[in-house]
Amino acid sequence: MDVFNVTDPDGNKVTDEAILDYITKSLGPESCFTSSMRSVGVKQSMDHTAIELTGSDRPGLLSEVSAVLTHLKCNVVNAEVWTHNMRAAAVMQVTDEETGSAITNPEKLSRIKELLCNVLKGSNKSRGAKTVVSHGVTHTERRLHQMMFADRDYERANNDVLDEKQRPNVSVVNWCEKDYSVVTITSKDRPKLLFDTVCTLTDMEYVVFHANIDAEGPEAHQEYYIKHIDGSPVKSEAERQRIIQCLEAAIERRVSEGLKLELCTTDRVGLLSDVTRIFRENSLTVTRAEVTTRAGKAVNTFYVSDASGYPVDAKTIDSIRQAIGQTILKVKGSPEELKPVSQESPTRFLFGGLFKSRSFVNFGLVRSYS
Repeated sequence: MDVFNVTDPDGNKVTDEAILDYITKSLGPESCFTSSMRSVGVKQSMDHTAIELTGSDRPGLLSEVSAVLTHLKCNVVNAEVWTHNMRAAAVMQVTDEETGSAITNPEKLSRIKELLCNVLKGSNKSRGAKTVVSHGVTHTERRLHQMMFADRDYERANNDVLDEKQRPNVSVVNWCEKDYSVVTITSKDRPKLLFDTVCTLTDMEYVVFHANIDAEGPEAHQEYYIKHIDGSPVKSEAERQRIIQCLEAAIERRVSEGLKLELCTTDRVGLLSDVTRIFRENSLTVTRAEVTTRAGKAVNTFYVSDASGYPVDAKTIDSIRQAIGQTILKVKGSPEELKPVSQESPTRFLFGGLFKSRSFVNFGLVRSYS
């Protein structure tokens, strides 16, 4: 039995009957769940073509990718881009400029894959790049976690000197009497923290039997009782360290370093290419991006930082806003304060409004055990 105390994004009781009905249908008897842990629920769609990209991160990468798509007469209608530990992953939904629907020409699809793969490879030959094109719909954030996990973004370089205080505190110990492994995580609370954690445990093929979630103030505490899909607890020190590294990466991926910029304007082919080119010409690099199209309007969010590692200069932001449009591009936060920021303001989130108080949760994610 799973119990969730939920609120809306503002921390209030959910009263919208449409939302409550959607939750009921999604989780109730009418819902349809796949038995495979690794499935991402891909459904066929002719509205757009989905492009998945993974490769080495570098300044101007999103600008180059966007320029290639514009050159090939592709319109980006939705996209999400994550960067972490010098790796980049993106899920982009594009349409054919001429038809306004999914791209069906095999030669054009092959050309897209070829050119994008060349861009992703760049000058870095030590790590691979991957481009996948499909006519499908998937949960974008779920897929990004899987892509970065498969790309091993959790592996840190030996010279990584990131302050330990900036990382989540993750521990894994075995409870021998019950044959469980107990995972505890302490980190700053933020939206979708629970989602990011459970997705990663599932992708690593662990079953969560019980969970205790507590969010008081700005800090969140998560405790999971897990076993491997074969019923065994963690078996070795190497496996324990891998769990810690993967959970640290899962939590860090969504925490964006940079200044938050929001763009809202009429959508057109090449808009993303033009905007990111202006960022690149002003020595800004995109650390995370969310691109959406709603009723002909482009609503985009970018997290940007100086390519040289210095704080973003206010004059640079003014120059960019003049080039793009003062009313089109809004700055969220102060250019002088370039600190790691999450998706929303640092108020009490309770895992994106999932938990209002301490809750005991029992997850039967894959199967029931007697």
